[in-house]
Amino acid sequence: MTVSFKVNGKKESVEADSDTPLLWVLRDFLDLTGTKFGCGKGVCGACTVHLDGAAIRSCQVPLSAIEGKNVSTIESLGESAPKLLESWVENNVPQCGYCQSGQIMQAAALLAENNDPSDEDIEISMRGNLCRCMTYNRIKTAIKK
Repeated sequence: MTVSFKVNGKKESVEADSDTPLLWVLRDFLDLTGTKFGCGKGVCGACTVHLDGAAIRSCQVPLSAIEGKNVSTIESLGESAPKLLESWVENNVPQCGYCQSGQIMQAAALLAENNDPSDEDIEISMRGNLCRCMTYNRIKTAIKK
């Protein structure tokens, strides 16, 4: 199956099995390796990207579901959310860093909907993104900033 869509504002066409997860399309076909594989079941959040502006788990979305849609990955946030990235660095959020692209993409989706989230808003939005280094307090601080 050939599917056409936009990734980070650029038109792309990919030929692959219709059930190929978006995660592998991004990493293996388009060489966008900022999106990470975590659990493969959609529960850890490491593979979070935006699909038409909404945060989704790319390991659970098949290629067949993205025809004509807009996908944004961590590679695009330098232009669309530079303040969030600066805050992430300023607050020393990453330790091992593996989950960070998913954490940042989830945070960017939250901030796009609510530019002044409460602690509860942040906790609810970020609930599905796991961090084995337990930097949740720094993540919350970076988002609030």
